[in-house]
Amino acid sequence: MPASPTAILPPIVSQPVPEAARLAYVLRHFRQAYAAVPELTIGYANQPQLVIADHTDGFFQRHHPFPPAPNWREWQGERIPFFFDNNPERDLLEFLPGNRAIIHADIISAAFYLLSGWQEYFSEERDQHGRFPYAASVQHQYGFVAIPVVNYYFDVLRAAVEHIAGQKLLPRGWGANQAAFATFITHDIDNCQSAWKGEGKAALRKGQMGLFGRLVGRRLQGHDAWNNLEQVQAETERWGAKSTFFFLGNPERAANGTPNADYDLAKPRFQKRIQCLAQNGAEIAVHGSLGTAQNAPQLQQEKLKLPILAMGNRFHYLSWEPRQTPAVVNEVGFAYDSTLGFAEHFGFRNSYCLPFYPFDFEHGKAFEFLEIPLHVMDATLHHPNYLQLAPHEILPALTPMFQEVERFGGVCTVLWHNENFAPRTK
Repeated sequence: MPASPTAILPPIVSQPVPEAARLAYVLRHFRQAYAAVPELTIGYANQPQLVIADHTDGFFQRHHPFPPAPNWREWQGERIPFFFDNNPERDLLEFLPGNRAIIHADIISAAFYLLSGWQEYFSEERDQHGRFPYAASVQHQYGFVAIPVVNYYFDVLRAAVEHIAGQKLLPRGWGANQAAFATFITHDIDNCQSAWKGEGKAALRKGQMGLFGRLVGRRLQGHDAWNNLEQVQAETERWGAKSTFFFLGNPERAANGTPNADYDLAKPRFQKRIQCLAQNGAEIAVHGSLGTAQNAPQLQQEKLKLPILAMGNRFHYLSWEPRQTPAVVNEVGFAYDSTLGFAEHFGFRNSYCLPFYPFDFEHGKAFEFLEIPLHVMDATLHHPNYLQLAPHEILPALTPMFQEVERFGGVCTVLWHNENFAPRTK
């Protein structure tokens, strides 16, 4: 893993997370994942019906970002990493007399570690954009970024609870039709007026002077291939889906020169277009500009620029400082955020394929907003700094991840920029 920090970070403000807090946090999400979970006692001591073996050795009383290496076990035909598993010679799940059971790996603490984002909060590693880098993560080190490991831990819990209670647990369904899984189609609207630049540069590199001339001509006439919000909505509707548009409220560059929006959200004509998108069934959300991940007043101002109330947010460049950003989202009052995905690789940043509540390390409890994790971004697949997959390689690479989401009744969040709907870049 990288050894040197790349940014000056806010201080760690946290308290030890005792067994009871870890247990409450994890079981809250378990009960949200499955319908009609029966009431029974689950814990580490005092003879609960379901005993969890404690193998943390004081890990959560310290500030170390990374636990000992996991033990790999077979579960439901898959090879899964189990952190805090000191008894690899014991069966993972053992049924006991009197409708009791014991799980010989501490899957509660392991689920808490991954779901809470412990590694990010206590790590000093950040990339050039101030983000916790994929290369520093346990998902990268042990090669399980495309496996929703927490869902597998919950599946172990499910098997134990079913045995004790004598009833089958089913994943919760989605929507009025109780669909088995869901997809969240999203678009970060970074650029609406720059196709002639981006595609023009590519045309010049290829010696396509005629195409370059046409692009410049269209621009001079006030047309731009990326100014296509209505076409994006129509295309997703053609496949029976609804779009969520994340709009940037800041047309100014960040202090380090990195661009924000190339359009002005406040212009009346743009405001009217946003209203029309909403009237036609789209969701409108905030795309917090660079700097807002650590600045609640600025994020609030950008939220208020939208002509309708926005319930959700995703930060530009997937900016997220774990020691500050969750509190910012909470303060501004968003119902959900959808930033937490690795820019460098598709998969499960918190090893979970369902929405979850981020953990507040300062106060030792969950935040009030939901995180709808991001699983795949278009730029991740083709950008020269990321995976650089050829078109024919993309679906085979993503299919196993999609199958995991379907297996556990999850939601797959897709980020599809409007630039990639343009005719030259489809």
